[in-house]
Amino acid sequence: MGEGGEKDGPSVPDEMWEEFLRTSADGAGNAPKELSAADREAAGRPRAERAEPTPWRAHTPARPERPGRGSRRRNGWYAAGFLASLVLFVVALDPGGVVGRTGGGEPTGKPLAQETGRPEQAPPPEPGGRPTLDEPFRGSPAARWANGTAGITVPAARATGWMTKAEVERALTRSRDFLAASGLDPAVLRGGRPEKAIALMNPHQKDVTTYVTASLRAPDEEHDPLLLFSRFDPARARPAGDVVKTRGRISYREGRRGALEVTADVTYVYPVAPAGGGDEVVRVIVRRETVMSWDDPSKVITEEGTFSLLSYKTDMTNGGCGNATGYFRPEFGGGGAGGGAGGESVDPYDRTGPITEGRGSCGTATRS
Repeated sequence: MGEGGEKDGPSVPDEMWEEFLRTSADGAGNAPKELSAADREAAGRPRAERAEPTPWRAHTPARPERPGRGSRRRNGWYAAGFLASLVLFVVALDPGGVVGRTGGGEPTGKPLAQETGRPEQAPPPEPGGRPTLDEPFRGSPAARWANGTAGITVPAARATGWMTKAEVERALTRSRDFLAASGLDPAVLRGGRPEKAIALMNPHQKDVTTYVTASLRAPDEEHDPLLLFSRFDPARARPAGDVVKTRGRISYREGRRGALEVTADVTYVYPVAPAGGGDEVVRVIVRRETVMSWDDPSKVITEEGTFSLLSYKTDMTNGGCGNATGYFRPEFGGGGAGGGAGGESVDPYDRTGPITEGRGSCGTATRS
């Protein structure tokens, strides 16, 4: 360190210093200033490396001048030094300039807070263009959603019906476990059987067990497993990455016979690519409303840790049209933005209302 606490470094060239003394003595206002340590260091670098990054929130309000003793010049030096320090601070925090960007440099907004009630409007359009393998949620509102179960809001538990607060909390956790096992399990997404999800369903509810068994064994228009489980035809599509974006919430109330009635309303966004290779990415968007009843075993025949299924509704975008196959079969080659030709136009990200009864899966989506 040199005198006055400054770091040692290259001195100002003699000719510049002499010019400074001469112009200062003459009272000139454009006298060259002594270079700061940062400026002296920058002067020794190649020109191509001297470009300064744009500072984040680097605006500095104008300071009032103080009278006497060359205050204007000192204020100018102070402001320049402050901005230089702020730039260095930003670069130290974010050396790559990637704050607020995705992996490919696409600007993104802040992550959304969890959904705690039905939204009043659909999310606005997102800029960014078409999805890629590196950025499968580019151009989608889901880019700001949470991953997996983190996007499903679980409310605080309170004693309800026949259950204590602790029992309600456990039932809510298991309800979310069912949503994960039916809509997020990697093995199931790749076409596997949803064993973990089925294990949480009351085996004594015969109409449901018959439906699930038939839909998985021989799916048709009357027995479609996609109403409950997310499965992709492995011969047609593969996941584009290991992230599924979700947005939704769980709510509950006291149901019939004192049961805990749990309602889940969740939208899942699945980016997929062709199974045979290639870099095209399309998104399949699925919204499900599922109502589960955690029954009092003294009043309803059930097994511990299982629920009875009361109702289920599904909206699907780009999951395939035509004959039921038991799998999502997304369209590639430019057909991924909608579910098919004709039909009702829908915004798959609009969660402002309930799922409409009788809506077909082959309408046209306004975005993906």
